Amino acid sequence: MIESTYGDRLHGPRKDRHKNLKQLVDKCVADNGVVLIPAFSIGRTQELLYEFEHIIHSSKSKHQESHWEKFEIIIDSPMAAKFTQTYRQLKRYWDKEARRKKASGRHPLSFSQITTIESHKEHTQTVAYLKKYQRPTIVIAASGMCSGGRIVNYLKALITDERTDILFVGYQAQGTAGNEIQRWGPKNGYVELDDKRYTINAGTHTISGYSAHADQKDLVNFVKRMRKQPKEIRIVHGDARAKRELKQQFLKISPSTRVVIPK
Repeated sequence: MIESTYGDRLHGPRKDRHKNLKQLVDKCVADNGVVLIPAFSIGRTQELLYEFEHIIHSSKSKHQESHWEKFEIIIDSPMAAKFTQTYRQLKRYWDKEARRKKASGRHPLSFSQITTIESHKEHTQTVAYLKKYQRPTIVIAASGMCSGGRIVNYLKALITDERTDILFVGYQAQGTAGNEIQRWGPKNGYVELDDKRYTINAGTHTISGYSAHADQKDLVNFVKRMRKQPKEIRIVHGDARAKRELKQQFLKISPSTRVVIPK
């Protein structure tokens, strides 16, 4: 049994993903508004922090302060804050790249631009402040598909403002608010949040590759490299198109295997 979330596409190289993230946030900051990033609390949030620390470090100049050093990165998720602390405590298990950064005096998951929001009171104050003043700020909050959590309050407050940008870094399942925003945002459509309709004036952007889900190549290789090929493969957890395309890939590498898409 195998998932198929990205069964019909490939993730871009890490270098390109990193470059796209920097360029996109540069543009968003130039808009002088808030960048909203819906992200799940475990894994995705920490990966984004790691990337932002690298961008900030790389952007530093001895002669001129980079705008990356000026704006705030808000983590508005008590669970994300708790698990980020756990990641820090487990740094002895980090890979070589992360350990080298730590040894050089850098703090990939704990740097000066980060502000963590804990209480609900702090959260509502932050939403109200950003709605009123719209200063260049990155907000990372759950849930990753905008189906609940604190990100919804930010969306309700800021999605109608043209200076806001919404950046999707993970899969948006059909039927979720995130999918609706991703689909209708470029057309200035609308989305319903808590039974109220909001026009999507904010910019909407997507960067693939930050998802923890394997892409088509990795899914195919997972089966291809098995010493003993399976007699049957059942494809689950994905849109209909992704399942169909992944099925065709499996049939190419193992014609004798029965590939099933359960109803």
